[in-house]
Amino acid sequence: MSLVPRYLLSVYGPAERTELGTSTSGKAMPQATADVGAFTERLRRDGHFVFADGLEPVTTATTVDGQGERTFLTDGPYLVTEEQLDSFWVVEAADLDVALVLAAEGSRACGGAIEVRPFRTEGSEGTLLQP
Repeated sequence: MSLVPRYLLSVYGPAERTELGTSTSGKAMPQATADVGAFTERLRRDGHFVFADGLEPVTTATTVDGQGERTFLTDGPYLVTEEQLDSFWVVEAADLDVALVLAAEGSRACGGAIEVRPFRTEGSEGTLLQP
């Protein structure tokens, strides 16, 4: 059984948000929302769309470390950086070249850089589950 490769298209934004979210101006926000919506609809129409969503601000994160005998919970993100993961698309694409073209379109739509990472293949998942 051949599966279409999946890719994570990650959108990063400032860790500290304003009332405009990650938009820099109130005037730009409606257009940015429309552009992202149109891009997402294109992904659906062309059969690339798997899932997409935005994340709450990094201030809502809780880091969980259950490696030892006790579990430690820490309010806040695992990494403290100026930019954090803001939203993402999970897409299916024939190969990395197609995923990169989609990411370029997504980058124009959201007005920011996009990181593209392939998901592990079906074959590599088995190696993670073996003792």
